[in-house]
Amino acid sequence: MTAGPRSVLLAGGGTAGHVSPLLALADCLRRRDPDVGVTALGTAAGLESRLVPERGYPLLEVPKVPFPRRPSGDLLRLPANLRRAVLAAGEALDHTAADVVVGFGGYVAAPAYLAARRRGTPVVVHEQNARPGLANRLGARIAAEVAVTFPGTPLPDAVVTGMPLRREITTLDRRSTRAEARDRFGLSDGPTVLVTGGSLGAQRLNGAFADAAGQLSMAGVQVLHLTGAGKDFVPDAVEGARYVVLPYCDRMDLAYAAADIVVARAGANTVCEITAVGLPAVYVPLPIGNGEQRLNARAVVSAGGGLLVDDAEVTPEWVTRVLQPLALDAARLRTMATAAAAVGTRDGDELLADLVVAAAAGRR
Repeated sequence: MTAGPRSVLLAGGGTAGHVSPLLALADCLRRRDPDVGVTALGTAAGLESRLVPERGYPLLEVPKVPFPRRPSGDLLRLPANLRRAVLAAGEALDHTAADVVVGFGGYVAAPAYLAARRRGTPVVVHEQNARPGLANRLGARIAAEVAVTFPGTPLPDAVVTGMPLRREITTLDRRSTRAEARDRFGLSDGPTVLVTGGSLGAQRLNGAFADAAGQLSMAGVQVLHLTGAGKDFVPDAVEGARYVVLPYCDRMDLAYAAADIVVARAGANTVCEITAVGLPAVYVPLPIGNGEQRLNARAVVSAGGGLLVDDAEVTPEWVTRVLQPLALDAARLRTMATAAAAVGTRDGDELLADLVVAAAAGRR
């Protein structure tokens, strides 16, 4: 058996899409070898500044380096900003004596890749989205190993590992946990829709479901609606099935266990968690950006495990005309759940950890 690395530097931050797989890999490496040194590289302003220490891992900081896509003051300052960040990443490499750098994209990853290249430290790149970002396109050119979440992601010599996910997701048995989950959220038996726009919420979903709450309730469809911090509301005229509104949920495993179908954005982590637990879903990609969310949902939609709906189509009328009958069609939901589970991956953390071990062994 190949010996694992003695020290690993994980570079990624800014959003949950980068931090969540970073922490999942960190936990996997530590399960495999409790003595391995695992350090995260991040910024002071990103989610990692809170989430990484809370999980018990040290965090070393680098300056944030914005990569402007149009002429601006940030573009003029880019060379100096990048030099400072590469120097800070190099100091982190020297401090941790890392055998390998694993990057997840974003502001932090590019300086880490460049610092590792200068020192001859092997790089492993993990790309979460179907359409890779600038940092990972750079990193893939110098990486010892490249991992991607979705087949067809255009990075050279990439291995499809899926998404590294939290253990509470990958070990979830929705059926055996359903009663506990519904009791936690004050839900009863019956068709249940989970609506979530992520930690920041999605105004389109919030508005459409708030206006359709009364009709869903009278039709016997109960809803667990996660609105995003500071965006919760009290639904009007709910006299039938329950409609539970929460600003956020720190136990998404139980939210998934309570649900029969999900309505959500199509961020990579969201798509991968939903398919890993075998839930049918309606994916509503963000209407802005580079179109990556539509691509993220492509495989599960093609397999029959989900529907893809444009943001502008999600109205109160759509909720009652399309979603309501779907939520009440138990046979169709079972078929969709089977298809979603067939697409889902639960061992992305282990597969990525194998690549980390291979990269470190190659250096030695």
